Amino acid sequence: MVNRRNFIKTAGLATAGSLAGKSLYSMALPYGEGRPIAANDYIHLALIGAGGQGQGDTKTAIEVPGVKVVAVADCYQGRLDHCKELWGKTVFTTRDYREILDRKDIDAVLIATPDHWHKQASIDAMKAGKDVYCEKPMIHLYEDGPAMIEAAQSTGRILQVGSQRVSSQIYIKAKELLEAGAIGQLNMVTARWDRNSSIGAWNYTIPDDASTQTCDWPRFLGTAPNIPWNPEHFFQWRKWKAYGTGVAGDLFVHLFSGTHFITGSKGPTRAVASGAQRFWKDGRDVPDVMLGIFDYPEGFNLSLRVNFVDGGEESEGLIFTGSEGTMEISWKGVTVDRAPREKGPGHSVESFTEAMQKRMVDAYTKKYPREFSGKPFGAEEKFAPPEGYSDSYDHFHNFFEAVRSRRPVIEDATFGFRAAGAALLANQSYERDAVVHWDPVAMKLV
Repeated sequence: MVNRRNFIKTAGLATAGSLAGKSLYSMALPYGEGRPIAANDYIHLALIGAGGQGQGDTKTAIEVPGVKVVAVADCYQGRLDHCKELWGKTVFTTRDYREILDRKDIDAVLIATPDHWHKQASIDAMKAGKDVYCEKPMIHLYEDGPAMIEAAQSTGRILQVGSQRVSSQIYIKAKELLEAGAIGQLNMVTARWDRNSSIGAWNYTIPDDASTQTCDWPRFLGTAPNIPWNPEHFFQWRKWKAYGTGVAGDLFVHLFSGTHFITGSKGPTRAVASGAQRFWKDGRDVPDVMLGIFDYPEGFNLSLRVNFVDGGEESEGLIFTGSEGTMEISWKGVTVDRAPREKGPGHSVESFTEAMQKRMVDAYTKKYPREFSGKPFGAEEKFAPPEGYSDSYDHFHNFFEAVRSRRPVIEDATFGFRAAGAALLANQSYERDAVVHWDPVAMKLV
């Protein structure tokens, strides 16, 4: 894994601020590096929701030194059996996560359930004295947010939301560059997430033993409408708003959390969105293509696009457009293209007499010497993280450091609610066919 020395050595161009500054959350040396970890120093972690995301998260989480998975809860028996294959027969498994919360030996839980279970599982865990890492989006419904924030505050437990971009060295560098004025005054952010595969469109594989014997259907449904057993709903739940939040909650929220982290904004005040089922007309009740435009009180607009019928490879990216250049962010790193503004207002005298042209150009040149702010036009700077870098690792590292130190995490319940609340504005606008308004400070629909 990347440590401070390796990062400084391989990080690339230092364009603004110090790369070793205190703002680089991920640069603290991993707990236990260079010394053995005693058995009683381990954080005992439980997984609640052991699907593909949950198992993948847990594999990353236990790469952080001093973390051990000891229990798993899921509504499908096959996943519980596989977790024992992954992490040992001594791992406790159950279909009822409350049995995990009753255990005194568990310090923290990782919640990767369908979205409609995030609130209840998180609140139950915090009230049971467990710290919580909750996958994005933090909320399924707007009323979930205040309840989760209140639970974190009243219990004193830590809640980290799993939008890992906010712990990424790439996004930390982008934040430094924007604050240093690398592209001048920000006026627009355009962001995209494109996919072109069946799995990317949430058509997850259904196991051949799926039944009401192997799957706890009533427990899965929870607060969702009580309908007969449906394996597609159970294993491909993102396709239905009874359990998920569509492309807005799955992917828009990453783009929002990254934008809010880089700009320091609490969120947009106004949104309008459009979308449709363009290709995956398979019974789902959420769009496979969605676009949204959002107004921010800081003076910039954010436009988002998610497309599950892209025609190319999966890609994600953001372009920050400012008065003096652009900054592009992708999985590979950050690129700044500068286009500094001339200090003067410019002139257009070509249609005047030659004598007047000379007189006015001479006066203009004297008043406004040809100077540009910043670096020359077209100057490009790049930053790339070390090969093999994982922002998910850094995000879990931040969480477990907070569990030990009781210091705040980078993406607490308030940040998570503001990111998810902004993303779900797209669903609100799409469903109402109207412009919608949001108060990002009070975190309320207007």
